[in-house]
Amino acid sequence: MKILDIYNFLDTLSPFELQESWDNSGLLLGDFSQDVGQVVLSIDVDEALIESLEENALLITHHPLIFGGLKQLEFSKYPSNLIQKMIRKNISNIAMHTNFDQTHLNEYVATEVLGYKIAQKDGFVAYLDVDEDFDTFAKKISKAFGLSHARCVKCSDRVKRVALTTGSGCSLMRSLDADCFLTGDVKYHDAMEAKSIKMSLIDIGHYESEHFFAQILQTHLKNLGLEVIISSSQNPFTYI
Repeated sequence: MKILDIYNFLDTLSPFELQESWDNSGLLLGDFSQDVGQVVLSIDVDEALIESLEENALLITHHPLIFGGLKQLEFSKYPSNLIQKMIRKNISNIAMHTNFDQTHLNEYVATEVLGYKIAQKDGFVAYLDVDEDFDTFAKKISKAFGLSHARCVKCSDRVKRVALTTGSGCSLMRSLDADCFLTGDVKYHDAMEAKSIKMSLIDIGHYESEHFFAQILQTHLKNLGLEVIISSSQNPFTYI
């Protein structure tokens, strides 16, 4: 099957035009006319993943390997070092980032991972009606994402309305209609802001909240009759 056929299928599933203006989803490496027999799904690209792939494979990732403008390809630096290895093996790459967040990822995490119905959906935000004890809820959330502890800003003893944004969503905080926010990449000043506006916050991790990308997409790509493999890159963080 040609990359163009797969791309068109993905575009129907989660339109690339939905991506944010700063995003870089789509075909990042390869040729639409190229035939592929193996499709590999991963949240990111890393060296070990590239080495494990067959030649002429199509790698579909959540995060774009090429994000900002590339002014040079110095092969000792990231991401050029990975691009060089991919070109040598004729590995193509399609990224499905903010478009997939809006159409699939947040909904899947809310309903399938956390087990809640979505009360309201607004772009990158899924709202959940919870009404639970905060400590109990926080521990349940950390367990669902495989976290050793719940890193929280606790502003009340009870959680009623929760906003969920997988990945990194703290820039959305002031626009939310919720008393608790679940998102990743929470920084110190994000926590200070949450405390000042009395919004509880639970850090669900960036990798931990988005690594479901591959298993979601695999179920859809099986309909194309292709060999589809989940071979996720490793979390760059080590917890000791």
